[in-house]
Amino acid sequence: MEYIIETKRLSKSFGKERAVNSINMRIRQGEIYGFLGPNGAGKTTTIRMLLGLMKASSGSIQIFGKDITKNKLEILRDIGSLVENPSYYPHLTAYENLEVIRKVINVPKERIDEVLDIVRLTDVKRKKVKGFSLGMKQRLGIAAALLHQPKLLILDEPTNGLDPAGIIEIRELIKSLPSRYGMTVLISSHLLSEIDQMATSVGVVSKGELVFQDSIGQMRQIAKAKIIIQCSDAMQASQLLKGIEIPLEVEEDSIHLLEPTNECVANVVSTLVHKGHQVYRVQEVKRSLEEIFLQMTEKGQRR
Repeated sequence: MEYIIETKRLSKSFGKERAVNSINMRIRQGEIYGFLGPNGAGKTTTIRMLLGLMKASSGSIQIFGKDITKNKLEILRDIGSLVENPSYYPHLTAYENLEVIRKVINVPKERIDEVLDIVRLTDVKRKKVKGFSLGMKQRLGIAAALLHQPKLLILDEPTNGLDPAGIIEIRELIKSLPSRYGMTVLISSHLLSEIDQMATSVGVVSKGELVFQDSIGQMRQIAKAKIIIQCSDAMQASQLLKGIEIPLEVEEDSIHLLEPTNECVANVVSTLVHKGHQVYRVQEVKRSLEEIFLQMTEKGQRR
């Protein structure tokens, strides 16, 4: 089994509106897969289909190498999920809330203390949940999702509404799950800065389409700096540089070096000056991951 999750041309329509359009998602064992996109891009709809809460209009979903339409109950036994806000009984303690769920799913009682320890709520397990902070409630929701020792954890916007301390708590918890428990995690978010600090791979969805899917390292590679050289007659100057074999673009009065090294920049400037061109400015421009993300989601570019 190469992928824990694999969808093929997964689509969902509501009347004439296409909420999810032909998504081919692939998630490997032990990955933290960041599912990124603006609000309304189709993330939650996709997650609901993965969990069997919503039927796909077309396409297929394979989880653990099995078809969700034919093996739904078997698949769901190995999935933990937290979609939107966790549900709980405010008048009960953290321990009592988990005991209610434990009886339904029939796991050993000692599992409650184990998951409370994982989410660092052991010290407040006898405290009523109505007195919990939002971050503590989110951690309790994750504890409930972990009770039956799932192989796959699906989290939909788990840091929504949390203060900075709560975000750090959830982030560190999620990062520890694959290495400590062999778990695969799918986490959706509209915040690239959050996913960048947790994910090993990322899928970017825009207007229902998956416009990027690769490692987070590859996304950082795309965001590498480029060098802009302003010079006289940029078009003619670019012709002189063909022998240097470096990717470049020409924009108005400047040459953009797309994969520059220090040696290459020095070589380009030396060549231009030697051939009689005036070099006015050499400038490094860094593109942030946020800019890349916005460009992908605004233009809906496929990759």
